[in-house]
Amino acid sequence: MTQSSTHQHQPAVRPEDVLPEGVDSTAMGGLTVRKGSVAAFVANALRLEDLTEGTPEYAALVAQMRELAPALRAIGLNDVFQPRSPAVERILAEAA
Repeated sequence: MTQSSTHQHQPAVRPEDVLPEGVDSTAMGGLTVRKGSVAAFVANALRLEDLTEGTPEYAALVAQMRELAPALRAIGLNDVFQPRSPAVERILAEAA
């Protein structure tokens, strides 16, 4: 049975199925994933493009993104999305 046929008859996953109202984190792949992790990573990735590599601001964003990267990997983001930015792709690859 292929993976697509395995998931074919399952209902769509809704946000409240992953994190019910009032819950701020969940365990996935052995890691605690906080609500907002994906949004924070994306916001930092977008800001990264406006900064100069080697500056303290750039380094701070990269450090935060590296901290979030394992959670993104645990939820399977890398299995369905590929970054456009080579810098973001390196950050995610380093977290492997």
